[in-house]
Amino acid sequence: MALSTPVSASFDPFDSYPTTRLPRVHVQRLIQHFLSNISFQYYPLDLNMTSNPFVVSWWPLALADPALFHVSIQTASLDEERRAQRGFPVSELLMADSVSLIRSKIGSGLLAIQDETLNSVVTLAAIEHGKRNISASKAHIDGAKRIVGIRGGLDQVKQASPLTARMIAWVSLLVTGSPQYPTQNEDGTGDGVSPTLQWLLSSSFLETQDPVVQALDLQPEIADVFARLRGILHQTNASSLLGTELHDLTCFVVHKLLLMPSYATSPHSECLRCAMALYMLIIHGTTYYTHTELANSLVQLLKGHLQPLAGKTWSIPFSSLQIWVLSVAIASTTDPTEIQWLNYAARIASNALGLETWHHVVIHLKNILWLETERADIFRQQWTGILT
Repeated sequence: MALSTPVSASFDPFDSYPTTRLPRVHVQRLIQHFLSNISFQYYPLDLNMTSNPFVVSWWPLALADPALFHVSIQTASLDEERRAQRGFPVSELLMADSVSLIRSKIGSGLLAIQDETLNSVVTLAAIEHGKRNISASKAHIDGAKRIVGIRGGLDQVKQASPLTARMIAWVSLLVTGSPQYPTQNEDGTGDGVSPTLQWLLSSSFLETQDPVVQALDLQPEIADVFARLRGILHQTNASSLLGTELHDLTCFVVHKLLLMPSYATSPHSECLRCAMALYMLIIHGTTYYTHTELANSLVQLLKGHLQPLAGKTWSIPFSSLQIWVLSVAIASTTDPTEIQWLNYAARIASNALGLETWHHVVIHLKNILWLETERADIFRQQWTGILT
């Protein structure tokens, strides 16, 4: 991964970091790895050393907080040891010390509710989830929720530290598979994951009738999200959404969609609910933690409602919806069995609609929801295989 600005060897010239049980040279190597690699794995939306939030916001806090420092270099150690495939002795030592330091903070009044404590706890949740220690991960998420509650809610945390609030909401969703925080109201009031400026302004797209939205006869809540996203993503400058803007939009939309009930009586609305969440994950990419598990579970849910769409190919909007939903599901799943099943369904649908080239397919995709980004190539590659 190429960075806009390389890490300087003298980034911390005074070695002013908390004490650990590791040799000095080892600690310095882990620091270097965190700053040059892990920070950009966690937040690939900004590859500039002078603006990446894990470098400019997180790291100064870690240098002054032993618990957060241990957790941070533990992520670097895990990455090193995973690559070496010789076990995780250093990471386990750092984990034990991290937990001990966090417990001390939790028992120390105001220290328990610091941003540093929240950052440490939610990172441990991701680490434990990655090691398949699901109960430990859930315990950390529950602990973070209690701290957020004491602080007055997610919005209050965001006022003090946008990075902390973003990470808490997103990682909590990914490791549990469901939203752990509500969303704010459409006007940005209340507590929870907040709408972006683009979302607030998108209410104007509801004032005019969108013929595609109307033709699909969707549940009102789904139609509202669909119309807003079409308005936001189909603007000429949509592909220039900044990293944090795209993340915040994705976080809000995915939370909003997954907090809705399942629409069993409207299969196409349910398909679109799942597929819109998946599409936002695709264009957003991996940030803070992998979303693979969440995506696979959404594909499973979506599959159960696909069949009714196959019988509506007489309608152009429904034909486009079928192709779009299948495309999103194929691009999202990592399960070979699911890929095979979905490719077969896509082949049948494309034959029924007379689709022979990628150009034919992309017309349908653009009829529904489409953002021209680098990740759009995923769809083209998938369909090249299906159509040959």
